[in-house]
Amino acid sequence: MKLRDIALARSGDKGNRATLSVIARDLADYPLLERALSAERVRAHYQGLVHGPVQRYTLAHLGALHFVLNDALGGGVTRSLALDAHGKTLSAAILDIVLDVDLS
Repeated sequence: MKLRDIALARSGDKGNRATLSVIARDLADYPLLERALSAERVRAHYQGLVHGPVQRYTLAHLGALHFVLNDALGGGVTRSLALDAHGKTLSAAILDIVLDVDLS
């Protein structure tokens, strides 16, 4: 199962920092998101793109996790030579994470 099967994602950018929210489609799946998506796992998923720390904030009442990815945009949108590696595209990439789920 991939993250996209149970969640939506939104992202944005400001300067050299990206923000990323992962929202459970069904509140019953939020505990799985909380177990599966640590700050370390998200940072590893964006290895080579995120060079600073990643902070995770839990929003259980919304069924969401919010991540702040520091030093993630090559200096910022106006300074980066990357064609499309800015915050808006990061939400599509996180939805490819494979979840280890025991469905028994």
